[in-house]
Amino acid sequence: MKLAIALLTMVLAAGCAVTPPPRLVDVGEGWARNSVNAVVFRKNSLVTHGEQQFIAYYDAQARVVLGKRQLGSDAWELHTTAFTGNALDAHNSISLMVDGAGVLHLAWDHHNNALRYARSLRPGGLEMGERLPMTGQRERSVSYPEFHRQPDGNLLFFYRDGGSGRGNLVINRYDVATRAWTRLHDNLISGEGRRNAYWQAHQDHRGTLHLSWVWRESPDVASNHDLAYARSRDGGLTWETSDGRPYALPITATTAEYAARIPQGSELINQTSMSADADGNPYIASYWRRAGTTVPQYQLVYRSGGAWRDMELAFRRTPFSLSGMGTKAIPVSRPQIMVGLQGRQPTALLVFRDAERGSKVSVARISDFGAQRWTVQDLTTTSTGAWEPSFDTELWRRRGELHLFVQAVQQVDGEGAANVPPSRVQVLQWRP
Repeated sequence: MKLAIALLTMVLAAGCAVTPPPRLVDVGEGWARNSVNAVVFRKNSLVTHGEQQFIAYYDAQARVVLGKRQLGSDAWELHTTAFTGNALDAHNSISLMVDGAGVLHLAWDHHNNALRYARSLRPGGLEMGERLPMTGQRERSVSYPEFHRQPDGNLLFFYRDGGSGRGNLVINRYDVATRAWTRLHDNLISGEGRRNAYWQAHQDHRGTLHLSWVWRESPDVASNHDLAYARSRDGGLTWETSDGRPYALPITATTAEYAARIPQGSELINQTSMSADADGNPYIASYWRRAGTTVPQYQLVYRSGGAWRDMELAFRRTPFSLSGMGTKAIPVSRPQIMVGLQGRQPTALLVFRDAERGSKVSVARISDFGAQRWTVQDLTTTSTGAWEPSFDTELWRRRGELHLFVQAVQQVDGEGAANVPPSRVQVLQWRP
């Protein structure tokens, strides 16, 4: 279903400058029976290298489709690969990245199963080689794969080894010159066999890696609690707290620095997003229900002036509860945050979807963290169903231009699948 564009006019807090309206560009038809194409933890669904942009998604037959285009063009070249996935499980999303040599790296179809990884046969190409191992170790129970491109063009690959409530965070490093993967950490964040970390990561413009996570004590999402933080200033090799104290590895629940203490049963969601400002201060976006309230709200936890601070975007009015296992049917999406690098004080965009607003693509624009000033606008006029935002991280970092993967999808509670036809995969383009 093609999304209609809302004519969006936003008045900036500093004056009357007008933000150009977003555009939606059609790509192709994608699987829509659940949210596997449109989950927030895809790193990445879209990625730019040079003047080319790449995309990946499952089609109606659960085949992995790759596409590319020149930036500025609406014409996509699509290639249906020989790879397929268990698209009936919404965890089994596709992640891709382009290394410094222009080679496309692809990971797909993971939820506590063996690594599925391949890379393109040539720079800029969509033809993929055979499925490959990385290091060959701890690759039998992989979940939540994500790539991060470092400033030198090499890659990092994060994934969970083990299951919900008992997993560890593994990090591999890819060297473009040798075309080989090595292991940085078998167990960066340890659940000690009793819990696991659900993380979100961000590499800032200086190359610092920021990592935050919630702990989960069991497969039940209601057991999520607390928000912890670590950073690395040497490409993921060593890790420290926000004030520079080195961590002894692996990091555990006892040794972690906590950006926010949040008890179990707070409707705290896992796997959200984070960003950083021009000075390298981290910003973490999530949602939970504060003590004494009934409505989960979007929350921002950020570092400023040497201390952790928080900001609640209290515009929601409808209660809901998180409990149980599998992918949940939730009236709101997990948020994506993008912090601007220009100006004397940080500003940010929080992109989300909320049933209260008709499940459109929406954005909260934060103009002043200190004064807690923000406005909310819709970027589309029609429902996206159970869509969650993912975006082209490299294009945002380089140009400040937001390209979102958008598709109207359904999600049945507890890992079900809806009986619906495929829907249009689109890219929402916006220069805020």
